[in-house]
Amino acid sequence: MSRLSVAELAILLIEPSQTQRRIISNQLVSAGALNVEAVSGPEEAWISLKQAAPDLVISSMYFGGSTGSDFVRRMRSDPDLETTPFILISSESKWESLDPVKQAGVMAILPKPFDVKDLTIALEAVAEISADDYLDSGLDTDAIRVLVVDDSLTSRKHIIKLLEKIGLEQVESANDGTEAVELLESSVFDLVITDYNMPEMDGQKLTEHIRQRSDQSSIPILMITSEADESRLDAVYKSGVSAICDKPFDQAHIRGLINQMMS
Repeated sequence: MSRLSVAELAILLIEPSQTQRRIISNQLVSAGALNVEAVSGPEEAWISLKQAAPDLVISSMYFGGSTGSDFVRRMRSDPDLETTPFILISSESKWESLDPVKQAGVMAILPKPFDVKDLTIALEAVAEISADDYLDSGLDTDAIRVLVVDDSLTSRKHIIKLLEKIGLEQVESANDGTEAVELLESSVFDLVITDYNMPEMDGQKLTEHIRQRSDQSSIPILMITSEADESRLDAVYKSGVSAICDKPFDQAHIRGLINQMMS
C-alpha cells in the first residue's frame, strides 16, 4: 500500500463552538484535508466513532462537564479505538491539565489559535503513521533488538508500530523500569526507548541503573517525555540518556534520533 495523503484521511473534529468548528474546518481544508466530519460534543462524537472509526480525531479541551482528556482516555479504553491518532487543540497551558492527554499517546497538541503550517505537519505525521507501507530507515534493522519501556499500553503500541514501520521488528516491551531491569538482566538489547514518568522505577532511575549497574551500560537510551521542568530535564540528561524526545513526538523526528544513535 502506498503512503496515505492528507486528503485521504477521514477526520472527526469535536468542537463545541459553532464558530470555532467553522474556523478549524476551514483551516483543515487549507492544510489539504478533504474528509472532515465536525460535531459539537463527546457523545455525538462517540456515536460517530462507533459507527465508523476515522483515521484521526481532533478535539477541543473543554466541553462543559467533560474534557478532551476524558474523551481520549475513553478512546484508549476501547480496543477498537485505543490506537486511533488524536490531536488536541487548546489554549490550555497548565502541565497538570495537559499531561494526561500527552500520556494517552496523542500525535500533537496545538494551541488556540494555531498556525496552519503546524496543523499541516501534524496531519502529515498522521498520514505517515496511518499508512501500511515500509519506511526505509537506512539501518541494518534485522540485527537490532529494541526494548520499549512505558506504563501506557497505548504509548507502547504507538511506539512499536512506528518501529515496525522502519523495519525494527525485534521489539520487547516493559510496563516500567523495574520490569525493564529484569529483561535487561536476561536479554541483550541494542536500544532502549523509555518513558520518563512511570511508577515503581521511572525513566531517570532506569537510565542510572543501566549506566551504573548493568552489563549493558553503553546501550543507547532514548527518553520520551512530556516533562517541562528544566531542572528535572537537566537531571535526566546527567543520568546518561543518549537523546530526549518530547511527547507528543513527530514520527520523522524520532526516526531521525534513532538513526543518529544507531549509526
